Amino acid sequence: MITKRIIPCLDMTEGKVVKGIQFVNFRDAGDPVTLAKKYDELGADELVFLDITATTENRNILLDVVRRTAQNVSIPFSVGGGIRSVEDMRLVLENGADKVAVNTGAFNNPKLITDCANYFGRQCVILSLDARQVTKNRWNVFINGGTTDTGTSAVEWAKKAVSLGAGEILLTSIDTDGMKKGFDIELTKMIVKNVNVPIIASGGAGKINDFYEIFKKGNADAALAASLFHFGDLTIKEVKNYLKDKNIPVRI
Repeated sequence: MITKRIIPCLDMTEGKVVKGIQFVNFRDAGDPVTLAKKYDELGADELVFLDITATTENRNILLDVVRRTAQNVSIPFSVGGGIRSVEDMRLVLENGADKVAVNTGAFNNPKLITDCANYFGRQCVILSLDARQVTKNRWNVFINGGTTDTGTSAVEWAKKAVSLGAGEILLTSIDTDGMKKGFDIELTKMIVKNVNVPIIASGGAGKINDFYEIFKKGNADAALAASLFHFGDLTIKEVKNYLKDKNIPVRI
């Protein structure tokens, strides 16, 4: 069986890690490189850095954080936020990231996915997809830090992005983000069913059983969490031992 991954997420703005609820009301969670080192030592499978205001502030990603992280951790890490060109992606990879997540830039210019996949390989290209439920069984893609409803079906955009070259999808439910009431299982199941690349489920982890549910019922390949780990509610070791006892394959 394919090993399931546990991935801490570090949402950054102005060089600090923050955590919000449904993409607003952020609070400070610490220094990104310090947290990255801690999670590496505590058994995280990967890390995800998202510069959540790079797009809305129309600025480049914080390459210094990427470079210092690469110097201090041994596990793979992905970086997203403000990626608008192949050159942006090249700079992030050259500074030590293993994968790059594209979101608003890719939606506005879908050719960006293909260009990046052609240059660096599709294994380096993650589609970061922020979705909110708009009607029963329908989720739309939201861009610009979750503030703009594109009117496009999340399922259709996921399928198109994979066909263009995305090698993985980071799927965030805006509805469940920061609510600590569990991942959006129905949304995750729907995306998993329609594409053939790994899905990282994000948004909503509140208790240890939520990780089991998203793997067992949602069929996700990886589970991403932020505040649970940042503020000490759970440790990665606790989550992995729990999953192992429930016969979910994880790397201990």
